[in-house]
Amino acid sequence: MADILPIRPWRYNRKLSASLEALTSPLFDVMSDKQRNILYKLPYNSIHLSLPEESGGEDHVTKLLQEWKRDGILIQDDIPAIYVYYQYFSHSSSPREYCRKGFICHIRAYDWDEKVVLRYENTIPETVNDSVSILEKTELHSSPTHGLYTDNDFQLEPYMDAAMTDPIYETEDYQGVRNVLAVIHDAEVIKKFISVLEDKTVILADGHHRYEASLIYKAKQNALHPGHIRKAGYNFHLMYLTNTAAADFIILPTHRLLNNLPDFDEAAIARKLEDDFIIRPVEDMYTLPDVIAGKQWAFGIMFKDKAFKVRLKAESFEKLKWPFPDEVKRLDLTVMHYFIIEKVLKIPGKEQRQSDHLSFNHSFPDCMRNVIQGEVQIAIITNGVTIEDVKRICQSGYTMPQKSTYFYPKTISGLLFTSINELEFALPFYAPF
Repeated sequence: MADILPIRPWRYNRKLSASLEALTSPLFDVMSDKQRNILYKLPYNSIHLSLPEESGGEDHVTKLLQEWKRDGILIQDDIPAIYVYYQYFSHSSSPREYCRKGFICHIRAYDWDEKVVLRYENTIPETVNDSVSILEKTELHSSPTHGLYTDNDFQLEPYMDAAMTDPIYETEDYQGVRNVLAVIHDAEVIKKFISVLEDKTVILADGHHRYEASLIYKAKQNALHPGHIRKAGYNFHLMYLTNTAAADFIILPTHRLLNNLPDFDEAAIARKLEDDFIIRPVEDMYTLPDVIAGKQWAFGIMFKDKAFKVRLKAESFEKLKWPFPDEVKRLDLTVMHYFIIEKVLKIPGKEQRQSDHLSFNHSFPDCMRNVIQGEVQIAIITNGVTIEDVKRICQSGYTMPQKSTYFYPKTISGLLFTSINELEFALPFYAPF
C-alpha cells in the first residue's frame, strides 16, 4: 500500500526562522488578495516560491530559488527525518483547545487507478497546469498536501508526542492557530512510521491540484526515462499525514453564495422551492446553522431581509436524475446542487463548476454579512460532511460536488520545502530506508 520515505528538506536559515511569521503563508486557495499583496512585499516569504507574481512567473521562481540556496537563505538538512507537525486551535463548537497531530514525509505519487491514494474531488485543469509548470521549473514541493490515514491503535502518536517535547519551530498563523514543528531522526522510529503506513490507503483531504501536478510530472519523467529508478525523486510527493481515528478532527461546511442571477425574484424562487421542499420561515437568520444541524437534506436559505429553513420532501428524492451511485446522490450537497442550484436557480450541473454566479465560503457570519449588505443575492447554508461520508465516497470511486469539505485548520506554507531533483532528493548511502 502506501510507500513513504523520510525527507531531507530545505529550511530557512536559523537567523531568519526566528521570525517565522514573515516567512510562512496561507495556502494559495484560501489566501485573500489583501494577504497576498502584503506577503509579496516580504522579501523572503514562502509565497515567492509557492505562488509567484505573474510578472515574474516560473522563470523568476527558478532563479530566486537558486539564489536562496546559494546565499544560504535556505539550507538543506543532512540527515533524513520525519517531521512532526501539530496544530493547536480552538473552535466555536467547543471551548476546549484542539490539537491535530500529524507528520510530514514523502509518499509515492500513486496514480488514481492504483487505489492507494484516494480522492473525493475533481480538479480544474488550468490550476493543475499552473502547478505542473512551477514543479517542472523548480523541482520543489513548496508545501505538503494533506492526506488522511486510519490507525485505530494510534501506533505513531507516542513517537510524535515524544518529539514534540523538543520542538524546532512554533508560530501562530493567520487563523490564530499555533503551528509547532518537531523532528525525528531516529532510524528505528522512522522505520516504524514506514511500516505502519505500508498497509494503509490514504485519502487526499487537501491539495488535489498539487497532487495531480505530481502525477503529471511523474508521467512525463517516466516517459523520458524508461528504465527509471523506482525511488527517483519525481516518483514522490510531499504530504502531511493525519490519523482519522483522532478526536481532534474538524470538517467545516462550505456554504454556497449566488449573485448576478438574471431575472432574480425572491418570491418566485420561494414558490419553486415549494415543489420539492418543506419550507419554514426563520425569524433570526443567525440561528440557521442550529436550525438545520443534524437534519438530512435540510438547508438554510438567506435573502437580504428574510431567511428560511428548507428540507427536501422524502418523495422528491426519487426525482434526482443525475447518474450517480446512491452514496453520492444521498449527500446533502448533491441534493442542494440538483434541486436548488439546477432546478430552481437554473444553473445546469455541468456549468456549476465554472459558473460566475456561484461562489463558496465556510464562514457563516461572512455569508450572513454578504447577504445583508447586498453583496450577494442568496446564501445557501448547509451542514458539513463527515469523515465517514468522505471515506464512503472515496471507496465508491466517485467524487463529491465541488468544495464539499473544508478541513480545519489549514496547513501553512514555508515551514519546509523538499526537492525532487535527484542530487538533492536521494537519501545518503548510510540511510537504511
